[in-house]
Amino acid sequence: MSELGKIDRAFFDEYVYPNLGAERDDVRLAPQHGVDFGVVDVGGKAVAMATDPVFVLPSLGFERAAWFAFHILVSDVAVSGLPPTHLAVDFNLPPEITDEQCRTLFETFDAEARGLGVSIVTGHTARYAGCNYPMVGGATSVAVGDHANLVRPDGARVGDTVVVTKGPAIEATGLLSIQFEPLLRDSDLAAETVEAAQDRFYDMSPVKDALVAAAAGNVTAMHDATECGVYGGLYELARAADVGIDIDRDLVPVMPGVREACDFFGIDPWHSISEGTLLATVDPDDVDAVLASLEAEGIPAAAVGTVVEGSGLRVDGEDVPHPEVDPFWGTFEEYMEKLGAGGEVTEGGA
Repeated sequence: MSELGKIDRAFFDEYVYPNLGAERDDVRLAPQHGVDFGVVDVGGKAVAMATDPVFVLPSLGFERAAWFAFHILVSDVAVSGLPPTHLAVDFNLPPEITDEQCRTLFETFDAEARGLGVSIVTGHTARYAGCNYPMVGGATSVAVGDHANLVRPDGARVGDTVVVTKGPAIEATGLLSIQFEPLLRDSDLAAETVEAAQDRFYDMSPVKDALVAAAAGNVTAMHDATECGVYGGLYELARAADVGIDIDRDLVPVMPGVREACDFFGIDPWHSISEGTLLATVDPDDVDAVLASLEAEGIPAAAVGTVVEGSGLRVDGEDVPHPEVDPFWGTFEEYMEKLGAGGEVTEGGA
């Protein structure tokens, strides 16, 4: 198992997959490594469900941190193509969180949920000794809709076009450039470059990308490029459908500030966490409509390759393995120490 970040495929296959409880006829999509959500049938409706940690980084400021925490939680069901509908949240909060910071957390969740039509239906909230930022709980998000509108993660077909929004390292760039702003300001990077990197923060949600794309045409599969980034996500998209994916890297959009920030921190942008980047396979007849709809919503996107026979990921004609380990987590810890924080997240304002 990887020391930091999500478990690898071998660990999943040995320890998780054999221990999934009862087999039920209503399960339409069971757990798979690298797949964002599961699906059950309830009364003829598709119910997509996904579970993620509540990730709150106080040094971002609580309103901004809560915005990101919420969007992490609903992103995985959004790539089902069904709009998120319900959320159950468990907050295991550290003792030092103040009532006012809790208010900001809850009010931000409320505002974002209302904006997406999501009802928070149950949960658990408490302060506990031993609970520390940034992982302060967990949540399950739900999307209810018609089976016909469900975009399965294993639906990619040979001949489909691969579409990528926003490009690599969106989350790595947004978080690292804000968290370690003093170090970037003291570097040779231009102020405009640092600001461009920090502007990636509010790109760190694929919810709109996924819902716009799914409504615009025949999208056959979608995936959120989280841990292990664009390369890891494309590899997982191919593996889920037992196909290959072949892309031209020069066609993938790269947002301003990303290359410079990743160079500064010494991380490979193509292997780095990119919450906010949507990876999709689309029927070739509908690619233009999907790209036009994304463009109309101000979402950078491009057709970057093709689904092919075979397996795995090819980039510019070369086989690319799954990265397995995302460089973000080790880099985050390293630079926290450089800031003199002893590896602990420092508390920021509300």
